[in-house]
Amino acid sequence: MSTMSTGGHGVPPAPLEALVRHFSDLRDGAHAGEITRRGKEAAFEQAVRLLDAPARQVLAEFDQYLLLGTGTLQATGTRRDLQGGSFAAWRLSWPRQREAGIAPITLTAHYGAAFHHPHLRGATLGEWPLNVVDAEQAAELVPVLRAIAAADLHNLVFQRDWRIVPALHSQD
Repeated sequence: MSTMSTGGHGVPPAPLEALVRHFSDLRDGAHAGEITRRGKEAAFEQAVRLLDAPARQVLAEFDQYLLLGTGTLQATGTRRDLQGGSFAAWRLSWPRQREAGIAPITLTAHYGAAFHHPHLRGATLGEWPLNVVDAEQAAELVPVLRAIAAADLHNLVFQRDWRIVPALHSQD
């Protein structure tokens, strides 16, 4: 069911449809059809489960093509933060990044204690709306997750230099 009028221009791209769902939730005081904190937290936990496969896919792509298989993926599952909110993180670390003393490439879903609804972010950048209620919507986030991971890696290179990326070293 579409919540967005396209003015006769066809179906909007998935990220725009997700943004409209997010803004509609703000308007309606709901998230994924839930209005209570308990219901919204349950919807967040479901979103984390749905997001697990796409997040792992994206980080595996980064490991294969940029880190040349040297990466280690760690996923936290849903956890409570110190302020009473919830989060889940998928982190891809590798030897050169650890030696440089900088954060791993990170995809984080978080629902802050004072938040109306959850968001996505990287280790070094921004907030994206997280409004996922089924596997199809989670899969639609693959390009967004790729963009977050790419921007995160770019910022990590900026914090140190290009040498942290194994794919940039000559293969002797």
